[in-house]
Amino acid sequence: MSGDILTPRFGRRAPGSAPTNPVAPGVQPVSPRPIQEAQPEVEQTAPVGSARGFAEAQAAFSAPRKADEDARAEIAELRNLCLARMDAAAVALLSSQRLRPEIEKLIADLATENRIQLNAREQTQLASELVDDMTGLGPLQPLLDDETISDIMVNGPNRVFVERKGQLAQTTVRFRDSAHLTNICQRIAASVGRRVDESSPMVDARLKDGSRVNIVLPPLAIDGASMSIRKFAKRSIELEDLVKFGAMSEPIAKILQIASRCRLNIIISGGTGSGKTTMLNAMSRFIDATERVVTIEDAAELQLLQPHVVRLETRPPSLEGKGEINQRDLVRNALRMRPDRIIVGEVRGPEAFDMLQAMNTGHDGSMSTVHANTPRDAIARIENMVQMANVGLTLRAVRAQIVSAVHMIIQVERQRDGSRRLVQLAEIAGAEDETPLLNTIFKYEVQGETTDGKLFGAYKVMPVRSAFLDKLSYYRLDRLWHAALEEAAG
Repeated sequence: MSGDILTPRFGRRAPGSAPTNPVAPGVQPVSPRPIQEAQPEVEQTAPVGSARGFAEAQAAFSAPRKADEDARAEIAELRNLCLARMDAAAVALLSSQRLRPEIEKLIADLATENRIQLNAREQTQLASELVDDMTGLGPLQPLLDDETISDIMVNGPNRVFVERKGQLAQTTVRFRDSAHLTNICQRIAASVGRRVDESSPMVDARLKDGSRVNIVLPPLAIDGASMSIRKFAKRSIELEDLVKFGAMSEPIAKILQIASRCRLNIIISGGTGSGKTTMLNAMSRFIDATERVVTIEDAAELQLLQPHVVRLETRPPSLEGKGEINQRDLVRNALRMRPDRIIVGEVRGPEAFDMLQAMNTGHDGSMSTVHANTPRDAIARIENMVQMANVGLTLRAVRAQIVSAVHMIIQVERQRDGSRRLVQLAEIAGAEDETPLLNTIFKYEVQGETTDGKLFGAYKVMPVRSAFLDKLSYYRLDRLWHAALEEAAG
């Protein structure tokens, strides 16, 4: 042991001296546990129906459970001893790679001193748990490191679910107790300058890798702290990747690329977990590098690669209930920052009015997402959110704003086989009897299901003349647009 992580008050034990952590008076020392316990031979078996036979069967059933409980108690005791011997200030200065071997040596020394016998696998597992608790997110760290997992859902200390390829499954991950889970939740919130406790039991935050986290603590969460983590891929997903995943066809990807390059105002609509943010990230790749882009989000998720990007994030109120900055404040401030495009991560309130104002005041190519099941529902939701702003506009005036601001609505959907797919592209082609007129450019039609439960289908292109054809011609992309539509029609 190098002794770097030991608490100074304990020091180091000299060779041959007494253990530094003697057993407390009145406490029996823990007896060593053999690595492999041999099963005793039964010389005579009592009849099954007799009282003696029942007692023997009950004892045989209880023995493994008793052994597991003893093992857990020993591991818990060794964990507490390690925590007591470590210097928090020294640990904070070490990376996880340097901390792990130090903790492994400390565990081996303490196990020997206190006559706690653990095999190599148990010692390595305990060291990993301690390192994850100190530098990561405890039991959740292996799930975060697993790139096949897209969502992590914690329902109390003993129930953790994950999503892989659109399918939910329960894991064997457990927290030691409710206090352990609450500590992890508070550490996540504190890492982004936010707090979560009984007085403020809900928070939206993000991890260092950009993953989005929502936390709800008791008393709001009845069965213990609840945490939902939406993981972000370490590598940015592009339209080509979505084509490989089956989320769209190659001609559809070309259409979206053209729509982004010719600076159409776009709304991406879909349900929770349908891939709206992923689609927005992928389309943002085709924004010109010379444009100044301002992004506005509740919790920063967008990963734009352009060199001239200003990222803005909302701020919750302080302990005194002051200092809150919401999305509407940020949108209005963004208008003064000379942006070429404004991208709002998700519109969910009165900021919808300011977003429409931005789209109508020369910030072409602005984008946002909204929760809705169809493009028509997306328009209705935007209408309702604009009226939440209390600006005194009539419904007719609100619809006129939407018609003049929004060019295109992209509908994404999480289908019943777990796949996420672009299912409809619609344009707002004007108004008829004060109602926005929607033209469907193409729509995905499910044709069947494979033997393994995967849906398959094809895109049906509608023969409509685009209302934004003049904009396509201005950017000399009209021919490419029609060629992509013909290729999609196949």
